[in-house]
Amino acid sequence: MSERARLTALYGGLLVLAGALLTGLVYFLVREGLGTTITSAVTTAFPVRRIPADGTWPTVDAVRAVPAFPTASPTAKVSAMRLVTQQASKAAEDAALGRMLTVSGLALAVFSVLSVALAWWLAGRVLRPVGVITATARKLSGDNLRERIALKAPAGGELKQLADTFDGMLDRIEQLVWAQQRFAANAAHELRTPLAVQRAAAEIGLAGEPDAERVARIRTKLIEVADDSEQLIEGLLLLSVSEQGLRHREPCALRDVVTGVLERTPVRDDITVGADLHLIEVEGDEVLLGHLVQNLVGNAARYNHPGGTVRVRLHEEADGIRTLEVSNTGPHVDPDALPRLFEPFRRAQARRHAPGEGAGLGLSIVASIARAHGARVEARANPGGGLTVRVLF
Repeated sequence: MSERARLTALYGGLLVLAGALLTGLVYFLVREGLGTTITSAVTTAFPVRRIPADGTWPTVDAVRAVPAFPTASPTAKVSAMRLVTQQASKAAEDAALGRMLTVSGLALAVFSVLSVALAWWLAGRVLRPVGVITATARKLSGDNLRERIALKAPAGGELKQLADTFDGMLDRIEQLVWAQQRFAANAAHELRTPLAVQRAAAEIGLAGEPDAERVARIRTKLIEVADDSEQLIEGLLLLSVSEQGLRHREPCALRDVVTGVLERTPVRDDITVGADLHLIEVEGDEVLLGHLVQNLVGNAARYNHPGGTVRVRLHEEADGIRTLEVSNTGPHVDPDALPRLFEPFRRAQARRHAPGEGAGLGLSIVASIARAHGARVEARANPGGGLTVRVLF
């Protein structure tokens, strides 16, 4: 059975049951008081004198033996009239109850048919939004994810809430699919570039009879491109792992994590790194937190001017929020471009394919790892140039 048929059976059955109970109740109440009502009405219309003081009532045979009223005794006349009144009242009661039962049965049958028809219409009205949702879902595909239900119904209704929730889910799915498509396109572009460089170096640099110096130069270039490709692939894998969330959590001393990263992260000699680290503990994955700090420090050192500074701070706010802050000096950053910096393959400046430039995944990995730890990331452009990134646990 379809849902509409089930709702029709439910609504129609309830209406028919209510009608049957109402008919039965009316019949019972009328039957209980109908005899008394009819007798009272008949005796009121045809008054009879009281019988003699001895209170004797003649039998039915005695009444039948009484001659016609004009020659009968007064007592016999009274008794006969009382008996006739009782019999007439009983006959009227049976006729009225029979008539009422017949009419009630016909009315109940008509009411049942109308109830089923009304229940079918009502079920259709109730399920109409579900049909709209189903039709929209069937039309959805990767090419028309912009389709929405936009159900026109009073706010606060359950089906309206369901349709709005479905529309919200479609919004998130569309954004996710769009982000994945863009990510795949950017990743393919980023991977195609080093492959093209490798092919060009091999075809041009090794053409003819290359000498040892040219071979060494080509070898260095190929190794450099391979390192960039390996860094890009590792970044993609790390981004994929962090997007899946944390499989386990354990207490991590964030100060120890930052200290270890600062000790093993290579920084140019002309960059000054300062640290102000308080003892802070967070719940999470120590390895992923290390990658988060390493990406922040590496970006701050990479996108800096000669003689610039990098400052790392760990502190806890009065409201219990634990903050990791990394700021640097460097080129001016457009404040309007800050939200895009946390998207994969986005940079503040156009890519120049210079050595050590990076793949543009650093801040997107930071944001992904932060989300996996239930933290949020904020960024602001420094007035004198550079960027300040804060991770709030």
